[in-house]
Amino acid sequence: MNLATIVFALLLLSLSLSACVSKKKFTNLQSQLDIANRQVGECGQSLNDYMNRLSSCEQEKVQIEGDLKQARSTIDLRQEQIGDLREQLADLRKQRDQQVSQVGDLTVLSQAANENMKESLAQLGQKDEYIQLLQAARTKADSINLALAVNLKSVLRDGIADEDVEVKVDKTVVYINLSDKMLFRSGSASLTERAAQVLAKIAQIVQSRSEVDVMVEGYTDSDPIKTDCLSDNWDLSVKRSTAVVRVLQNDYGVDPNKLIAAGRGEYNALASNDTPEGKATNRRTRIIILPKLDQFYDLLNPEMVKR
Repeated sequence: MNLATIVFALLLLSLSLSACVSKKKFTNLQSQLDIANRQVGECGQSLNDYMNRLSSCEQEKVQIEGDLKQARSTIDLRQEQIGDLREQLADLRKQRDQQVSQVGDLTVLSQAANENMKESLAQLGQKDEYIQLLQAARTKADSINLALAVNLKSVLRDGIADEDVEVKVDKTVVYINLSDKMLFRSGSASLTERAAQVLAKIAQIVQSRSEVDVMVEGYTDSDPIKTDCLSDNWDLSVKRSTAVVRVLQNDYGVDPNKLIAAGRGEYNALASNDTPEGKATNRRTRIIILPKLDQFYDLLNPEMVKR
């Protein structure tokens, strides 16, 4: 039986007995009823408090369950991170072991490198002596070529226009460029009278130098040529070089063992063939005075260099 039923029964009892009970009893009953009503109010208040606390507990439960779910997710994430870190640690240990092994290999290599370095230093010392020898030989060769160029310019200067002859030192050789108009008739391999004068002076220098060879190169412009005697520019350039070689040998007594004839045709041009001036520049004969190979190698002999 709940509290509301008890209160209701008491009210009925008070009504039924009000007529037959004494006033004193009625007063007592009324007091008991007031106490019961007050207790009912207090119980209602307590019930409300418990209901509020229950609601708060349920909210706390929901919050705790959410926090628990989040905590489990965090734990799972941390487990994954721990797994990744363990893998990285394993890789680092593997790399460390490899590096330790490489350090051991480098120790062995460094010992071999020290030996190689000592050997290399010894070889460099020998090479340094050889380089000094080459420099001395080159200095002597340059001196020979310079003296030869000065002599050629001196003997060719008189009576010859500057634009018709050019003497230069290029690397290990001296070369003379002679214009086409000074040596040959147009489109021909026949030498002019002026050619004899120039070639005589060149032969004089060549004969005084036993240590040199002479190469004669013929060049043409790009205009094609074909006659009964000439097939093309190659043919013309070769015939012009051989004509010069024959004069040096037959007329001025140059040793034929020192002579080389070569034709370059229209190639290796010095200027563009698009203008008359360019064509005139390309029509030329080049006489190259170069040291004999055996003489050149003699320059590398320490005893020869010291002279």
